[in-house]
Amino acid sequence: MKGVNIVLLGYGNVGRAFLQVLQEKREIMLARYGLDFRLHSVFRQGGALYSPQPLAVKEILEEYAPRASFQKDPDWYQDLGLEHVLESTDPGVLVECISSDKKGGEPGLSLISVALERGWHVVTADKGPLVAGFRELFERARSHQVSLKISGATAAALPTLDVALHSLAGTDIYQIEGILNGTTNYILTRIREGAGYPEALAEAQSKGIAEPDPSLDITGWDTASKILIISSAVLETEFSVENMKIQGVDNIPPDLLDQGKKEGQALKLLGKLSKKAGKFQLEVALEVIDSSHPLFGVDGIDKGITFYTDTMGAVTVTGGKSDPRGAGAALLKDIIAIYQRDI
Repeated sequence: MKGVNIVLLGYGNVGRAFLQVLQEKREIMLARYGLDFRLHSVFRQGGALYSPQPLAVKEILEEYAPRASFQKDPDWYQDLGLEHVLESTDPGVLVECISSDKKGGEPGLSLISVALERGWHVVTADKGPLVAGFRELFERARSHQVSLKISGATAAALPTLDVALHSLAGTDIYQIEGILNGTTNYILTRIREGAGYPEALAEAQSKGIAEPDPSLDITGWDTASKILIISSAVLETEFSVENMKIQGVDNIPPDLLDQGKKEGQALKLLGKLSKKAGKFQLEVALEVIDSSHPLFGVDGIDKGITFYTDTMGAVTVTGGKSDPRGAGAALLKDIIAIYQRDI
């Protein structure tokens, strides 16, 4: 049995979902993988829960809703810094679930860097640091001989990187197309079914599919960040969001709306990596696809991605839960992957 110390950064919907999955799967982790996860700290704005002895995950979940205040908890320490916890605990895994600035990647970029430099593995669902400093973070992880895993930031429960890096190892991937955002795919599906855009968006918000502020989704930024991170990880490209063409669903041209409602056609928001004249191009675009396209049947909140390869043809994977539980499960999967070589 191997003890794995865990520090959780962020207790919003995804952070709490990670702890729920961790608690539910505890016995399986012990029996199947020989991993004993020990939660030592949960950081929130202004401080953290911390104990040298493992915290009771079940009690935290029963006591605190997402974003709840921990300040009355006996294990709460006001203004406790991450560096103190990392230095006071034997290295394990930092699980990073905060929401960082989409341009500079802070505070996640600095916090992940601190953990890697102190010999901690990191798994993250935070796209901002990877968009702003992908190469920097992976070089830091390599130099300190620790792992940085990012499934939670690349469509979460949809196994994008697992397929590309492992199942398609040895191939030349020359094109990628992905429906990578469940919110926008739900909106476009409802529009094809006859709803107007305002109605579809309001419906998505009422069902908890879209955030109260859906701007990162509907403007295409979320899809752009995911396809950028995927292309960086799979093909070592070095794009930035600033030099990408990005289209969203908030201002759909009428001609595309009409085409997408025709029989055998569908309007989709695609994150696309393609090679033209020997150079890769990266974009997010609204595109009408027909029934022959491998992503044609990906509707509602489902996601999907197709990798076009030289030796294995087009390989498509679809589905994956588009909710915090799916993201939490992706974080747990990444932790297992870190330690599987030792199992």
